[in-house]
Amino acid sequence: MVKQGGIFLAQIALLWLIYQAGVLISSFLHLPVPGSVLGMIILFLLLTAKVIRLDWIEKGAAFLNKHLAFFFIPISVGLMVYLDLLKESGITLAVILFGSSIIGMAVTGGTVQILSKRTAEGKKGESAHEQRHSV
Repeated sequence: MVKQGGIFLAQIALLWLIYQAGVLISSFLHLPVPGSVLGMIILFLLLTAKVIRLDWIEKGAAFLNKHLAFFFIPISVGLMVYLDLLKESGITLAVILFGSSIIGMAVTGGTVQILSKRTAEGKKGESAHEQRHSV
């Protein structure tokens, strides 16, 4: 149990280090990209280049993902500071947020459908190829 806890903490620490690397690079190079986004890009590149294996971060990432809503509490409380702005521009902000969410969901859904078709077509092609060679 202690070993698993240590592994879990090491996974969280690795994810945190990658995040911090993104923050440092973003601030050092004065990039208009948030450090957290840059950290995700770094993590993606490390995973695709197989520098980091998925099982090295899987449990820590699953835990953070499971408790993602908890991380939005400070943001929600912070919004209270901007009540005047929300009263003044709340409708505009809501329309922008709703519209961008719809666009994001549509692009994601379309991408998943395209990739699902390609995967299904690839499997059909493999089955037909296997049937021809097994006869």
